[in-house]
Amino acid sequence: MAKKNNKLRVFSLGGLEEIGKNMTVFESGNDILIVDCGIAFPEDEMLGIDLVIPDFSYLVKNKEKVRGVVLTHGHEDHIGAIPYFLRELDVPIYGTRLTLGLLENRLKEHHLTPAMTCVSAGETIALGCFKVEFIHTTHSIADSVALAISTPAGVVVHSGDFKVDYTPIHGESIDLQRFAELGRKGVLLFLCDSTNVEQKGYTMSEKTVGVIFDEIFGESPDQRIMVATFSSNIHRIQQVIYSAVKYGRKVAIMGRSMVNAVRTAAELGYLTCPDKVMIDASEIKNYPDNQMVIVTTGSQGEAMSALSRMAVSEHKQVEIRPGDKIIISASPIPGNEKTISRVINELFKKGAEVLYEGLMEVHVSGHAKQEEIKLLHALTKPRFFMPVHGEYRMLKQHKDLAVDLGMNKDNVFVMSIGDVLELTDKSAKLAGTVQAGHVLVDGLGVGDVGNIVLRDRRHLSQDGLMIVVVGIERETGELAAGPDIISRGFVYVRESEDLLEDARKVVTEELLQCGKAKSGDWTFIKTVIRDTLKEFLWHKTKRSPMILPIIMEV
Repeated sequence: MAKKNNKLRVFSLGGLEEIGKNMTVFESGNDILIVDCGIAFPEDEMLGIDLVIPDFSYLVKNKEKVRGVVLTHGHEDHIGAIPYFLRELDVPIYGTRLTLGLLENRLKEHHLTPAMTCVSAGETIALGCFKVEFIHTTHSIADSVALAISTPAGVVVHSGDFKVDYTPIHGESIDLQRFAELGRKGVLLFLCDSTNVEQKGYTMSEKTVGVIFDEIFGESPDQRIMVATFSSNIHRIQQVIYSAVKYGRKVAIMGRSMVNAVRTAAELGYLTCPDKVMIDASEIKNYPDNQMVIVTTGSQGEAMSALSRMAVSEHKQVEIRPGDKIIISASPIPGNEKTISRVINELFKKGAEVLYEGLMEVHVSGHAKQEEIKLLHALTKPRFFMPVHGEYRMLKQHKDLAVDLGMNKDNVFVMSIGDVLELTDKSAKLAGTVQAGHVLVDGLGVGDVGNIVLRDRRHLSQDGLMIVVVGIERETGELAAGPDIISRGFVYVRESEDLLEDARKVVTEELLQCGKAKSGDWTFIKTVIRDTLKEFLWHKTKRSPMILPIIMEV
């Protein structure tokens, strides 16, 4: 019995073989600890979907075991799914000041007020059989932490998102000493960020972007400057403010999420701005171009973001003008490249000068590259290793890196979401799976859109729709009216009258051959209509629209 209680189960409900919706679960005995709970951007084929969140089914079934959720930092791919999670489970949330401040903005939108406890780097909390120590790290957002989790099987170190930045914008450098101390005492399992594992060398310090901003501002004395970045990248916004102050410009914040993040960071002391430098968006028109900097959302080309609306002349307060200098200070999240490219093209068409990654060093990553990752491996010296936060190729590259550093390949586990890693103080093995996957959020609907609905949406988007309306006499089952054919997204009716008339004739002839139908049992008739029309249209057009037969009893 004692051995059984010393077992630790580790699995991810998001963040493996994908970018985003990071969520890792630790289970031992009757206790479950959750690390992070994020969202992912929908993929191109997820038509109409707003967000993708983890499948919480396993946690809901075992909710009496869940002791709390611990957050590593305040990015959406780590905290964005919390409001949806809290609809299912009422558990306490633990995070640093800025992380909880940003989370609180999202929870207000959902009218949720969970128990939240603010922690600081260096503190340790107890959650059931787990003790969680928060370790200061550096990332592209302040108040980021790694975790040292003491479990009945041993110590697990979770890096969170990190890079080794010796000159951070806010606070101290990453606490490498603590990682080394943990390594000397013995680390059972290491979970490490794999985002940039494919890239050699070191990630540049965030301060290097500030130098580039200064250069751009200095070279643009007569231009209006706009900077698009993530709303949660408080360090980047701070450096824009530094450059604006240096060159005597006012700063306006655009985009709801950006306004909320800046207000929260300023209230908590993570963002500083001299008096009268920050102005309201409504005051932009009162200042000449050479005195303005606009910081805006839209660095990922999001359809409703402020920059995207400016690009298509749909923004109420700002119109892009020839000569505007626009800085896209972010790299594309995989899958967003096309949307960003479209926005950049529209900005160029309006005569703006656009600077983006590839043209200038206007962005540095918040994630460690190979040499920094090697450093954390060397300091922690784990017995077992599980790469996290990355697509499959990244996880595989991270495994190879760990093996190159001397780890036994059998002690490195490249896993998929739902795969369970079972550990004792001396062993680790794969031990089955739990239910995992993705849940789609469409408007107010959570999980009500699945594969079948997405399949229909793809079918409609690719091939269009034809509706066939037929009147059948209730008593005799004979054809009484129609068929009437309505086309949407298949052919333009006014230019395809002959095709639609031929389609009506084909369906009519087939219905007449079928003879009388039994009243109330129209399944056979619908199948005849669908099959006949499908074969006819494919022969004539080599296209296969969605066909919806509608039978009306008369």
